[in-house]
Amino acid sequence: MGQALNIALLPGDGIGPEVTDVAEAVLNLLIQRYQLPLGYTRFDWPSHAWHQAHGEMMPGDGVAQLREFDAMLLGALGDPGPLEDPSRFVLSDSVSLAPLLALRKQLDLWACERPAHWLPGAPQYLADPRAREVDMLVIRENSEGEYSGQGGRLAPGTAQEVATQVEVFTARATERLIRHAFQRARQRAAQRETPRQFKNGKHAQVCLITKRNAQPFWGDLYTDTFQRIANEFPDVDTHHELVDAACMKFVQCPWRFDVVVASNLHGDILTDLAAVLCGGPGLAPSANLNPDEPTLPALFEPVHGSAPDIAGQNLADPRATLMSLAMLLENLAHHHPAIGSAAQHLHDLIQADLAREANGDPFSGTRETGQRLCQWLAA
Repeated sequence: MGQALNIALLPGDGIGPEVTDVAEAVLNLLIQRYQLPLGYTRFDWPSHAWHQAHGEMMPGDGVAQLREFDAMLLGALGDPGPLEDPSRFVLSDSVSLAPLLALRKQLDLWACERPAHWLPGAPQYLADPRAREVDMLVIRENSEGEYSGQGGRLAPGTAQEVATQVEVFTARATERLIRHAFQRARQRAAQRETPRQFKNGKHAQVCLITKRNAQPFWGDLYTDTFQRIANEFPDVDTHHELVDAACMKFVQCPWRFDVVVASNLHGDILTDLAAVLCGGPGLAPSANLNPDEPTLPALFEPVHGSAPDIAGQNLADPRATLMSLAMLLENLAHHHPAIGSAAQHLHDLIQADLAREANGDPFSGTRETGQRLCQWLAA
């Protein structure tokens, strides 16, 4: 079978351990059923519990440890909940989310891919029947931009306080992000059984998101780079939206979008909206990748956060985490064909479970969903 690949499971906070429990059980069954060359290690960090015990969200060499793995699956980071417990140990977002930013930046996982694809049985919040045709991929810049971490607070806590938050955009990061968006659009078009139609008979599209009317410096850098790279992809339709107009059109006509490429902040906001269009954050997976360095471990996570309002109540939908696990397996499939088969099987199980809900059987809880999928997988 060859040397086993190693996955790091990072449950984290809030509902993170609950949904990771389901993912771990499913992963174990997939490994057994398909004889996958996979192993995994479950970590207690990063988490509030680790910080409470050790004074930090993760060990100082945490990123170095995780660099040795082939992929990572993260449950959630943030407020551990439950909200009704005022004495719970809770940290600021700047502390609790720092490990996620550290992994993205120190491992240079510069492309965050968040697919939004409506599946039969998922909640449909838009009345227009065309909302069932939503099938987009939002690619978010993950290494700089609005989340570059540059700035500070001068004279904090005084009436003279000045806070600066500096956005940093580089030609190198802009070039690789936009080129990747065009490459993914072309790949998606080639994989479709039924072609989509965009302008001039083209079967793929990339939409650039900026706010170049109010932020012209980085907006023009993105626009100029986009236009230059588009010339290399004459088979791909192109489009531009200002981010506020894009929010409106995500609601008015989301079925018109294919690949969307956006800055760190804009992509973060737009993907939460896209998740709701496809059933909610409980059905929204994501991947943090370095497409230029496939040997680096990619990080996969559900789009939702730690959901402290429902933590510990068996109410979290684990299927976003399972979809993220399926994306993780797809990312490793080039190592062994059985990994790709397992990923497809997991996708099929999730779709079957959603179809069950479409037939009137409501969501039954985190553990019950996991148990049902495990029973199906073991059958």
